[in-house]
Amino acid sequence: MADTQQAQTRQTLIEYPCDFPIKVMGARVDGFAQAVIEVVLRHAPDFDPAGAEMRPSSKGNYLAVTCTFRAVSQVQVDALYRELTSHPMVKVVL
Repeated sequence: MADTQQAQTRQTLIEYPCDFPIKVMGARVDGFAQAVIEVVLRHAPDFDPAGAEMRPSSKGNYLAVTCTFRAVSQVQVDALYRELTSHPMVKVVL
């Protein structure tokens, strides 16, 4: 019975806590990186914004922001992913 319960609650191969990188892409517009960082901070308050890596696309139209945060659970990662994917400035989350 305990094995079944554990299998139902653990649906990931990731062991928590761990450092978890999330890459967010959107149009290269003013406020995009700040908006991404604000969402990440809501879900991972100990995230250091200075650690965010930014990389423009080859033509400079898009910006990729990679935030590596300390993930404590799959629930936390899923909630962050859901909020980022529903943000109007965000095109892709990996």
